[in-house]
Amino acid sequence: MQVIGKSVTRVDAEGKVTGRTAYPGDLNMENQTYMKILFAGRPHAIVQAIDTSQAEALEGVIGVFTASDVPVNEYGLTKRDQPVLCGPGAAKPFSDRVRFVGDQVAVVVAETDAIAAQACELINVKYEDLPVITDVEAARQPDAPLIHPDEDSNAYYCYQIRKGDVDAAFAKADVIVAGEYLTPAQEHAYLAPEAGIAYWDEQSRITVACAGQWAHEEAAMIAHALDLPLEKIRVIHPAIGGAFGGREDVSIQIVMALALWRLGERGIKRPIKIVWSRQESMIGHHKRHPYLIRAKWGATRDGRVIAAQSEMLADAGAYNYTSNKVLGNAVIAVSGPYAIENVWVDACAIYTNNLPGGAFRGFGGPQGAFVAESQINKLADALEMDPVEIRMKNVITDGVEGHTQAPLPSPVTMDRVIEQCAQGSGWQKKDGRWGKAKIEDPAESHLKRGTGFACGYKNVGFSYGFPERNWATVELHGTGEIERVVVHQAGSDVGQGAHTLYQQIAAEMLDVPLEIVELVVADTAVTGDAGSTSASRMTFMAGNAIIGAARMALEKWQNEDRPAVAEFKYVPPATTPLEPGTGRSENPNFAYGYVAEAVDLEVDTETGEVRLIRVVCADDVGKALNPQQIEGQIEGAVVQAGGYVMMENFIQQGGFVVTDKLSTYLIPTILDVPEKVDSLILEYADKIGPFGARGMAEMPYIPLAPAIIAAFHQATGVWVDDFPLTPERVLRALGKI
Repeated sequence: MQVIGKSVTRVDAEGKVTGRTAYPGDLNMENQTYMKILFAGRPHAIVQAIDTSQAEALEGVIGVFTASDVPVNEYGLTKRDQPVLCGPGAAKPFSDRVRFVGDQVAVVVAETDAIAAQACELINVKYEDLPVITDVEAARQPDAPLIHPDEDSNAYYCYQIRKGDVDAAFAKADVIVAGEYLTPAQEHAYLAPEAGIAYWDEQSRITVACAGQWAHEEAAMIAHALDLPLEKIRVIHPAIGGAFGGREDVSIQIVMALALWRLGERGIKRPIKIVWSRQESMIGHHKRHPYLIRAKWGATRDGRVIAAQSEMLADAGAYNYTSNKVLGNAVIAVSGPYAIENVWVDACAIYTNNLPGGAFRGFGGPQGAFVAESQINKLADALEMDPVEIRMKNVITDGVEGHTQAPLPSPVTMDRVIEQCAQGSGWQKKDGRWGKAKIEDPAESHLKRGTGFACGYKNVGFSYGFPERNWATVELHGTGEIERVVVHQAGSDVGQGAHTLYQQIAAEMLDVPLEIVELVVADTAVTGDAGSTSASRMTFMAGNAIIGAARMALEKWQNEDRPAVAEFKYVPPATTPLEPGTGRSENPNFAYGYVAEAVDLEVDTETGEVRLIRVVCADDVGKALNPQQIEGQIEGAVVQAGGYVMMENFIQQGGFVVTDKLSTYLIPTILDVPEKVDSLILEYADKIGPFGARGMAEMPYIPLAPAIIAAFHQATGVWVDDFPLTPERVLRALGKI
């Protein structure tokens, strides 16, 4: 192979390190205007009236827009349950109410950012406050006020799994462990806040250039809300930076298009720019879902898990966003990558007046894995069995029925990943049994050390019957030989290096130098729909689409059809939804990735500080298309997940955000990175992945929380069922405060 499997330099590296790369907030156009959004600032209320007269009279204000200006006042990625602007005057019932503090009430366009901000303060909104519900248990009660009056219940989306007979299995179990687990909200904290510019392009299309994860779906939501033909809308993703799922749901896209369109009707066709402040970003986009999960597992004396029962309550917040899809992943993850004959799961997404929950790296996997891996670690502890040993007794393998009563797509490599991680972190197999000596504590009596182990699996791609697809176009230019290659692919690069892989795959398939491959990316006017850059799917989906287009283009080239242009639509094997009531599914996902992690840490029992010493992360990536980028994904995920588990404390009280700045919401710095991260890149080829590759960017995130909690237990003798492990929480758990 020429370039596949090599750590080639990222296509965007030079521009980013020199500062020449333009992110959305860097974009400017001649004669541009500026937008500000008036947020609700209250968690639950009816908007009785909006008076914009003072704002409109302010010198420098060009336009003020409210709900009455939105033709179809609704949007949502998987459920259209959110108003574009909240207030009276829209046809959609109940769009006159705000449901969380970040709901958008009005937008102002002005000559300067400062004037727009001043005008927002001059808008007079009359509210009728409604009861605020922030607890999932209270929200799901039959007599709870409805967050969405057009729903029958705040518990609006539920899954069940019913496999075998858990009651009979528990009666046979020699040991049973039960726990109630809480996982917190988490802020994405990408460096670049929401920003963009809207303008009329040369074909008089409404064009929005911003950061996002699915340009075509964003365009579709804009077209729907404005009741305009899709061909009148164009979305472009410039350099994005990080996303981590936080840009999967729209934020500024529809209101920017709305203002541009309405001003255009008045003959004003000037560009509109917006840049959110950090505080606006913190309240204005969704967070990782908090979960309340109750679990009960039973095992025989020899360590075989025979029953797993779970109840999962996901705090969806004010709107659905992707809560139903995240819940589906969590439902499978909560019983772990194990062959368990009897499984019972009840799971519901529940509306509250908290900030909406949505996509975040792992997409339900971290919440489910925290419970599954904590439960199996507690079973190992109760049985005085090594944590690797109990996993190897129960791990799912090829041909074995999973929780949906069907085998996982082959090859299932969880057992090999566990073994490689165990060996890489000091476990040994002696006399047929796994074991590892406890690491020694330092001489200082207040410092305690421990090791923890956890594993998990993650679906690749959309699930449960979603119609997956990805388009790519490849152009070959030249005379006697190929001199120039142009790849059209809409998949956004949100920091993971996707665009570099597109280049590598095309160069490999066409046997041409990497330098002659050009990319046309993430522009709905010139690229086919690639789906979302999420679900660890883009390498898999775009890779196969580019391979198909390159093959077709090369065949045309060889037949003297020049320039050779070919478009290919890749469609993976169809998936099937979970059967209501039972959770049965023949093929919920077309591919999986497998990961295991071991953690060494140190606890200061006097200060409550927890320090990560070493993390060993083994990932089956199928084929390492660019090993350096994979190492970067592993190290980045470990740091990000470490922040989730140990320090990121997103606080909401009564529907208001307390930690709405990076001065109060702390994320990891260089001083919080583990002393050592060992990346074990395993390559067991996926049968249908591009060159055998599996998606892997989310996998290293998934098992870190339970691995840290297990290491904390070994160090202190205390099990902790919630996090983050802030010093105060640690000292409380240790009985020091």
